[in-house]
Amino acid sequence: MAKTAKVLTIPLLCREAKSFAAKESTHLEPALYGVTDGKAVGTYFEQKFIVHLRNTYSFGKGSAALGVDFPELRVDIKVTSIRQPQSSCPFTSARQKVYGLGYSLLVFVYDKKDDHRRKVGKLEIKHVIFVKEERTADYQTTTGLLKLLESNANEDDIAAFLQERHLPVDDIQASQLAAEVLRNRPVEGFLTISNALQWRLQYRRVINEAGKITGLDRIL
Repeated sequence: MAKTAKVLTIPLLCREAKSFAAKESTHLEPALYGVTDGKAVGTYFEQKFIVHLRNTYSFGKGSAALGVDFPELRVDIKVTSIRQPQSSCPFTSARQKVYGLGYSLLVFVYDKKDDHRRKVGKLEIKHVIFVKEERTADYQTTTGLLKLLESNANEDDIAAFLQERHLPVDDIQASQLAAEVLRNRPVEGFLTISNALQWRLQYRRVINEAGKITGLDRIL
């Protein structure tokens, strides 16, 4: 690493994401030709972006345990196809649906095209969006809870709602989370988070609302 490397910050990360996405959108890559595995495409793009950043900036290694690419910034990169904008992330607790993932997301949304004559693939980056940590909760869960709070719901009402939403909680955990919701009002999230062994994050609402909502920053 160069001695003159600058410390990476979130504003610098977003600026670099915009310029890198514009450049990558015109790049013709033989290694991507015929590749249909979204995970492989995402890994290619993410690793290339991180190498690009390391040429200029100083930052720590990503944490596999936490599932976060930039632990110091509390930011994770997500790369997804415009045809099905979704990805997975590590499950920590049901609380993430209510209060967010615990870190921000830098989301690249691409449209992959192959040039069969030249046998190369190209990733046209359609959107780059920065989802701030406070907006990474589940939309339907948080909007439902906020409506309940506005109608003076009690702990039993909220616990019942959490179980109706099929959050992975037992009765005791639902009551504990309900009590926390009464003490600490959630912020409206904009992800769709589906239950699985890992959370399944879906980004259509983020794409549609970016630039209109505080905490959903449209970079490109």
